[in-house]
Amino acid sequence: MRISLRQACGAFAENTMTPAFRIALACCTFAAVTAVATDARAQTLDKIKEAKSIAIGYRESSIPFSYLDGEQKPIGISMDLCRVIVDRIRQKLSMPSLAVQYQPVNSSNRIPLIANGTIDIECGGTANNAERQRVVAFSVATFVSQPRWLVKTSSGLKSALDLKGKPVVVTQGSNAVGFAIRISKENNLDLNIQQAKDHAESMMMLDTGRAAAFLEDDILLAGERASMRSPDAFTFLPEGYETIYYGLMFRKDDPAFKAIVDDTLAGLMKGGEFTALYRKWFESPIPPRGVNLQFPMTELLKARVANPSDKLG
Repeated sequence: MRISLRQACGAFAENTMTPAFRIALACCTFAAVTAVATDARAQTLDKIKEAKSIAIGYRESSIPFSYLDGEQKPIGISMDLCRVIVDRIRQKLSMPSLAVQYQPVNSSNRIPLIANGTIDIECGGTANNAERQRVVAFSVATFVSQPRWLVKTSSGLKSALDLKGKPVVVTQGSNAVGFAIRISKENNLDLNIQQAKDHAESMMMLDTGRAAAFLEDDILLAGERASMRSPDAFTFLPEGYETIYYGLMFRKDDPAFKAIVDDTLAGLMKGGEFTALYRKWFESPIPPRGVNLQFPMTELLKARVANPSDKLG
């Protein structure tokens, strides 16, 4: 009969009943609980192998990273990257028939769904930062962005200072929420900051005049603008804030899974396939309406493609 560490320590301490052994019992109990917790945190590749499937989180409106096409299927550069990663995992686990489960996520639930194991990797457009790294892990950078304001061209707004006292919108759960609060305080703008459930709703609030400006990462705004009936009706204000590195997101403390993700991405970058995918999604007409974001690769991203890294600076 197999006896656990906790059972053995407990029986021995109960037979002795001295203060020293009561302390020993407590220590053994703690060790047993810690061991169970460690065993319970299954590594992602083991989880995938047992389930015979990998769960991918995707965004519904984060153009061109991850969004729904005309047939309501998830597409985008992040989805393309994740498909290559899935193929690599199939090879690693010798599971050619590995199934793929797709789970829609949003700005608010994407991190909890990674942390609780509902999804194994998020293939969207998520910013890597120190706060999020306490809960989840990120791949090497797949994009570099800056938060900026998008306004209606007809508004006459020329700079962020023109937003003083006006209603603005950010997407709930996005980094932009904190940026908007900070920008308002630092510049004494007294902004009326409203939060929408997703980028599509934020854009609708700007389009209908419920918000004077929409703050988000520049490329996400470019995607939203391109999807509108009249893209030229919207323009960027000149201010840009900080440098933000995007990455694919997965559970932390899982070096084996991170290695396969990072090695796959680094290989695509070295071989030129990543640059080809970038041109496909950022510099060419994309579904469902054939719009072209006309967003060439920046020097900051070129530097990360040449030297893949998950560093924040």
